[in-house]
Formats: sequence, structure tokens, C-alpha cells
Amino acid sequence: MLSYDDKRDFYRMMVNSEVTVTIIDDEADSTLLATCRDLSATGLAIEMSHPMELNTLVKVNIDSANNSVQSLNVTGKVVRVTEETDDSYLIGINISEID
Repeated sequence: MLSYDDKRDFYRMMVNSEVTVTIIDDEADSTLLATCRDLSATGLAIEMSHPMELNTLVKVNIDSANNSVQSLNVTGKVVRVTEETDDSYLIGINISEID
């Protein structure tokens, strides 16, 4: 029997990299640090110390560790929030645009 992960359209790459998350807000954009856990062509999962509201629009920047590889900047929407521990949340983001 196929698991849920086997039915994905795009391969999910495991990552353990610090990212900058900017919450897109009409009044004031706020920026925070998080850890990217995995990444695919259509989404990513980040780990952070507090939850985010579903449907929050965000920009995520993943800096490259190698000068020959460009950093990744994406815009997306929070589609899933899972509490991992008391101070750790896994946030699923659906990518809508890649800069």
C-alpha cells in the first residue's frame, strides 16, 4: 500500500536550514527567524517557536551556503500548523510565487 508521501507530485527534499520569514501585513511587515525542515516545488515546512494563523501570507528567504548557488525567495500562504512540542510548531506553506 502506498503511503501519503508516495502520492506526492513533487519530491520533498529534507533541509535543515535557517530561514527568514516575513509576515505580509497591510500595516507592518514583521520578520522572524525559523528553520526550514523540508522543501518541494510547491511548498515547504518550517519550524518555529510559536504558531501562525492559517492563510497568513508570508515571504520566505533561504540563503545559499554556496556562492555559486542563488538564494531562494518565495511567497506563499500558511496552510497547516502542527504543534510538535510546547515551544515548537511545524508550519506548512504553499508556495504561490518564486522570485
